[in-house]
Amino acid sequence: MRRSSTRKTGQSNSAASVNSSATDLFRSASSKATSKELERIDQLFYSYANRSSNLIDPEGIEVLCADVEVDHTDVRILMLAWKMKAEKQGYFTLEEWRRGLKALRTDTVSKLKKALPELEKEVRRPSNFVDFYSYAFRYCLTEEKQKSIDIESICELLDLVLGSQFQAQVDSFVEYLKTQNDYKVINMDQWMGFFRFCNEISFPDLRNYDPELAWPLILDNFVEWRRAKHS
Repeated sequence: MRRSSTRKTGQSNSAASVNSSATDLFRSASSKATSKELERIDQLFYSYANRSSNLIDPEGIEVLCADVEVDHTDVRILMLAWKMKAEKQGYFTLEEWRRGLKALRTDTVSKLKKALPELEKEVRRPSNFVDFYSYAFRYCLTEEKQKSIDIESICELLDLVLGSQFQAQVDSFVEYLKTQNDYKVINMDQWMGFFRFCNEISFPDLRNYDPELAWPLILDNFVEWRRAKHS
């Protein structure tokens, strides 16, 4: 009985050793693959980066857009910036580039091009879109301590970010913004309020809009303007 027990223990130790070796080999191969992927991601970054600043600047982004066959004003470029968590409009750092491309599992231009439709689907999910919508506003704050965005830029941004989902609401709100004289800029609270408006308020009849609820004043004024226009 003791001999049998000893043999079983030896076999068990041997099996454990084999499993451990296999795990180590897998980890080593996985680590090498990750290292190679990161190397390709970095090489791709430096093919677009400005050599003096070590950043992908607006000129580099235009070249990137041409390579992936997307216009630089396409919303998917803003979505790519969101995926990278890019902080400065028109610029990508190496860290941001790595973050985005690793998340998309892309390390070549062709892979990035193929990843863009899936990225758009990801952003369009309701759970992600609210974050993307607020990011779009923050991304356009180009000056230090800037809290608001001028009306002209907001009109363009609304059409870019919300136009495909709420075109009628966007067109009407943009028309109001361009004709009114009370507001020169829009802040984050007003920006987010309009998104809530699009999701919650019946349009174009506005029958469930209640100014007594906590809406930004600009939306009260917009609804009043629209009702007067269509009465």
